[in-house]
Amino acid sequence: MRSRHIATLTLALCLGLAPVGAAMAQEARQPLDRIVAVVNEGAIMNSQLEGRVARTRAQLESQGMQMPPDDVLRQRVLDRLVVEEIQLQMAREANLSVDDTELNRQVRAIAQNNGMTLEQFADALEADGLSLGVVRDQVRRELLMRQIQQRRVGSRVSISEAEVERFIEQQGGGVTAEQARQALFQRKANDEMEAWVQEIRSQAFVEERLGSES
Repeated sequence: MRSRHIATLTLALCLGLAPVGAAMAQEARQPLDRIVAVVNEGAIMNSQLEGRVARTRAQLESQGMQMPPDDVLRQRVLDRLVVEEIQLQMAREANLSVDDTELNRQVRAIAQNNGMTLEQFADALEADGLSLGVVRDQVRRELLMRQIQQRRVGSRVSISEAEVERFIEQQGGGVTAEQARQALFQRKANDEMEAWVQEIRSQAFVEERLGSES
């Protein structure tokens, strides 16, 4: 699956409390686990895959989108998890970390997006058999991936003043130079992001075991 919008990366948990909570609870209840993909020195477990498939299915249903066949959906989700694992490994190798202040701010924002205080959000998670710690871990992962994306992709993007002026002219002068610069950066970053994802995927050792029962 293609990655989108490096500068406005949406946290997976912002999709909504109910489907996320139910899906993550399903992931936590997996009685038996197995490896579905080896990624360099890491591994993706079946519980991770099933939890993400459930969340993706809930998102598609809430948006009224057509559901792909189950095997297609599972493969697409696994492909995405593989790319995420590669990025997390790169973030660890680069010694990147997430400041607790930023982490707390993001978690509070998720609670607010669900119309709750942090305490109410924690209670709702507990009612689903989860904990705030589970959410914090997922948010930390998302923030680490955002950091490595911005470091590796953002450095590839350059915008000239001539491009800014041309963009403003194309828009009929209805945007400021800063707005034009941001729009151009986003457009180029999206293209670079897709190229970078393909690059890191091709360079990694990946062994998928989706069809294996062992």
